[in-house]
Amino acid sequence: MPEPISPLTADALADALRRQIQDGVIAPGEWLREVRVCGEFGVGRTVARRALRTLADDGLVIIEENRGAYVAATTVQEVFDLYEVRAALYGATARFACLRASPAHMAETLKLVDVLLTDSETGASAEELIRQSEVIFTRLASLSSLDTQRMIAAVRRKTRWHYSYAGLEKSTGGAPFDSWLVVRAGLVARDPAMAAEGARNILYHMQSEAMRLMIAHGQGLQAAPDVRSSRSRRASATGVS
Repeated sequence: MPEPISPLTADALADALRRQIQDGVIAPGEWLREVRVCGEFGVGRTVARRALRTLADDGLVIIEENRGAYVAATTVQEVFDLYEVRAALYGATARFACLRASPAHMAETLKLVDVLLTDSETGASAEELIRQSEVIFTRLASLSSLDTQRMIAAVRRKTRWHYSYAGLEKSTGGAPFDSWLVVRAGLVARDPAMAAEGARNILYHMQSEAMRLMIAHGQGLQAAPDVRSSRSRRASATGVS
């Protein structure tokens, strides 16, 4: 019998599952077996297998040989630490842009920042603002080494769809857009320290929102049920791989 045909690629399927996991639709400890994924999304086993492997590489699921994959627990501390690392990396990209961007590259980047700031004042959705900010940071990161770009991509995948700009409507003050103004001023002045500080503060705001909203929704406060096989639990306890 032929496998189902779906326009979803493995990467798109991984994104869809990632969002369900990080929004709490799929709970920690819940099994994501290939049959279930294929049936729910109308994809073939090959696509499902690749998507689950991507999520495993990101630390969102754990694959048990001959049993399938189950959702790993993501604690508040882990998300906090990921945003801390992301803040440092994004600060570095802003710094590198001040040092390396050509006039044309810088001018186009500043245009994108201006669009983001305008849209933030005219009521654009949180998801759209996140998308625009990531486009800008991707552009800044393009001036970094390939190793730096890979690290950013890995951390971004792990924190993607976590609460961040989603709570802006309930936030006080202009953050993170006050910080975007600092980034813009730093880029214009080619001041690496100023631009880096503004970029880090944007991520620190997102970090605070992620923590506040995860706690408010009761997420990341308890470990996932241990659904591993008895053999796997014994191996872990004895340190045998």
